[in-house]
Amino acid sequence: MSAKPLTTKNTLILIWNVINFIRKLVLNLVFFPLFFLLLIAFVVALFSNDEVKVDDGSALVLNLAGRLVDQKQEIDPLDALMKQRQDRDANGELLLNDVLYTIDSAANDKRIKALVLDLADLAPGGITKLQTVGRHLEDFKKSGKPIIAIGNYYNQYQYLLATYADTIYLNPQGMVTVEGLSSYRQFYKSALDKLKVNTHVFRVGTYKSAVEPFIRDDMSDAAKEANSALLSDIWNIYTTTAAKNRGVKPADFGLDSAHYLQALNAADGQSAVMAVNMKWVDKLATDDEFRQAMIKLVGKASKGHSFKQVDYYDYATLVAPQPTIIPHDGIGIVVAKGNILNGNQPTGTIGGDSTSALLRKARFDDKIKAVVLRVDSPGGSAFASEQIRQEVLALKAAGKPVVVSMSSLAASGGYWISASADYIYANPATLTGSIGIFGMLTTFEDSLAALGVHTDGVATSEWASLSVTRPLSDGVKAVIQRHIERGYLDFISLVAKERHMTLEQVDKIAQGRVWSGVKAKELGLVDDLGDEDAAIAKAAELAGLSNYDTRVIEKELTPEQLFMQKLLSNVAAWVPNGIAHSSAAQQLLGQLTSIAEEFASFDDPNNVYLYCDSCSY
Repeated sequence: MSAKPLTTKNTLILIWNVINFIRKLVLNLVFFPLFFLLLIAFVVALFSNDEVKVDDGSALVLNLAGRLVDQKQEIDPLDALMKQRQDRDANGELLLNDVLYTIDSAANDKRIKALVLDLADLAPGGITKLQTVGRHLEDFKKSGKPIIAIGNYYNQYQYLLATYADTIYLNPQGMVTVEGLSSYRQFYKSALDKLKVNTHVFRVGTYKSAVEPFIRDDMSDAAKEANSALLSDIWNIYTTTAAKNRGVKPADFGLDSAHYLQALNAADGQSAVMAVNMKWVDKLATDDEFRQAMIKLVGKASKGHSFKQVDYYDYATLVAPQPTIIPHDGIGIVVAKGNILNGNQPTGTIGGDSTSALLRKARFDDKIKAVVLRVDSPGGSAFASEQIRQEVLALKAAGKPVVVSMSSLAASGGYWISASADYIYANPATLTGSIGIFGMLTTFEDSLAALGVHTDGVATSEWASLSVTRPLSDGVKAVIQRHIERGYLDFISLVAKERHMTLEQVDKIAQGRVWSGVKAKELGLVDDLGDEDAAIAKAAELAGLSNYDTRVIEKELTPEQLFMQKLLSNVAAWVPNGIAHSSAAQQLLGQLTSIAEEFASFDDPNNVYLYCDSCSY
């Protein structure tokens, strides 16, 4: 029988079969070795007797890596496995409450003789979270155990935490950089003009500068005024904290170039010596000198040549609290972290539907008598923000007090969801306020026309003809602006009602301006300064509870997800190192993903946003 003629159809089928064969071959080459690797690792982990052991007199090495967060983002189980295998993931996330619990446990653990801060991989983050860790380190000191910090180099965020140590070591070739805070960004107006892209902005608020990059080539005077005042407040909190911890003057940090050069010359150009002279650090030591000093303090390890120690990640696993089998009456904690988006969003982000569901879950749980809403958000969708606030009102109507604990930021939409709480706590360096509103639409009719693409047709109304390929009429612009103005009135009316102010008083401190927690307290936007512990105590007081548990209200996992989580956590330690390390391409992809996620955050169905753009200090 002769072969089929090589028609176009047969050719395409042949090409597809070849591609499909290669696809299956590659998939099998990757899947089956990984499957057997995980299977072997699971069996080894199942029958292994290796356990984390803490020798008496050990030092807990707090080798924190990544960014401190109030709630971790949900990631794929296999990705989680690979990340767990890395000793320290500087691009990962650290759950703040886990760190606090571990420090508190070490303070009461007779096996722990000292605490070592190794902060080389701690990522920059909110000053408020560092101060919270610092307060627990101060409590640790009350146990009579010393805290020692070691580093080859300290950036200003790592250094702030290091100042809580009794002794700070620095490598003789290292340095401390405490440069201050800044607010710079890119502006796109000229680029958009060249691309013939038309950005239609609707806003209320002199200081609502989130849209400025699309309509200007520089920062407005109003934005510079507000940002300068905000940076001064936050920087004052930083320098005051560091100076108090180190016994120096706040002015000794953030030196201008002239004073920096003077101090550097006095140290013969050696940055590490300058750090000692400025009393930023106490001692210079090489790795081996530090090793010997620690052996003298806590003794030599039974294996190897280092001092007796236990890694933070091992110790945290060892002392992690077991879940309560029989829940008692208590306080529910709902975390609202990240940009406020619509719909259902994964754990570690805020969704209008998903975060509302968590609040609703707390409302219908008879064991939950009050709720602490932990807010760490620059805002986002106006619609989703109001969805969440309505659930806060429903909780209050059900007789369950709601106390807000503001973390690093609770601005714009983050403040909207907080405003109706019974009581609001902010940290001194919390970024809050940003009471304003804006809308933004982008159309590409001129860009397409330059390419020879035109849109034309008929419609029964102006609204039916709205499209990114057509210009906005003046009438439509006027209607949208009226909606924005009404939205601003709703915002300041909400704040006026909940904070017992007049509209005029709120308008004066609103206009989209961002305030520090200290200033927000003075202005009456928050009730008091304090961290999550203070908020929990207040919630218990309002609910009339003397003995209570706390429970984080989270999305429930399916039995399949729980099984995979347990399986992968057991085998994580047995996966070879090489598999876990990400390539430069993967890191670049991660950065591009974060940019895409930022653009995706503008998803309000009405294109109306309660969002703070200058909330990243």
